[in-house]
Amino acid sequence: MLYSESLYTPYAYPFIGSTLSPQKNEAQAFVPGHITGIFRIFDDCEDTLLCGSMGAGFSIQAGTLTRVVFKEDSRTDVSVEYNGRTIEAPVTGTVVRKMLQDYARQGVVNVSHRSDLPIGVGFGASGAGSLGTALALGSILDEKMTVITAGQYAHHAEVENRTGLGDVIAQTVGGIEVRKRPGAPGIGEVLRVPHTEDITVVLAGRTGIETKAILTDPASRERINSVGDKLLADLIETPSLDTILSCSQEFAKATGLMTRRVRMALNDLWTAGFNRSSMVMLGDSVFCMCDESDVGEVRQILTNHWSESEILLTTISEHGGGLT
Repeated sequence: MLYSESLYTPYAYPFIGSTLSPQKNEAQAFVPGHITGIFRIFDDCEDTLLCGSMGAGFSIQAGTLTRVVFKEDSRTDVSVEYNGRTIEAPVTGTVVRKMLQDYARQGVVNVSHRSDLPIGVGFGASGAGSLGTALALGSILDEKMTVITAGQYAHHAEVENRTGLGDVIAQTVGGIEVRKRPGAPGIGEVLRVPHTEDITVVLAGRTGIETKAILTDPASRERINSVGDKLLADLIETPSLDTILSCSQEFAKATGLMTRRVRMALNDLWTAGFNRSSMVMLGDSVFCMCDESDVGEVRQILTNHWSESEILLTTISEHGGGLT
């Protein structure tokens, strides 16, 4: 089984299947998307559960509904659909195979993701899919599995496939967060950042920056960690939304990760007074927090750089992933 849950428990995670029969063969879970504004890489541990990132971001109402159907069989086979299309899904596959191995089960597993989140643009689609799979399959395999344990399976899969380091732990908690210690749920430390206002979030994103390429490139890693180290002290000392936004903007500028599209879009947003905007890590993508009355103007600015279909309107999700 995975890492002991007793090491660190910052939140009271419920049992994900406590009222469900272990004989059931299907379940579904919803997991919010997640936007990272700043991060620092910690992935040099042999144990994937000790790897992760420090940084900050926020969960969004736009997310992924994952349905898992399990049929006992003498062979193990995994199929994955994303919005009705069969896809190669190494992260989801890693979650399923690791869980079946640990529970000494074999069978045919069909995973169906229905999502608002485009893949590969930095909106947390991979983390949402892996955590949703772990929550749903976990409730089938073990009626006493907790969200922490399910999150550890999802985090392991993300780290192993180099698709993310901090999304999963944030997506188990929800809200606006500062990640104060790296690692999987139950090991890393997350601080929720309170906010009193209703926040509308406008996202615009396109593929163009591959997370795996950045996480494995020595020069990119060095820049990210050097800049991240300088900004993390401010984040931890003053964990407010204003600090998160200012650190995210400085991080985007100093790391050199901004594409030309992102740089031009942010200049337009900032010039128009929409200062709660920055780059989405990692994607050819931006986020803008604004009042609902300003959505039209923000969208108009973003359509100069992305198509209408690449713009997503959402809000902050105050809750992490769970069964539905």
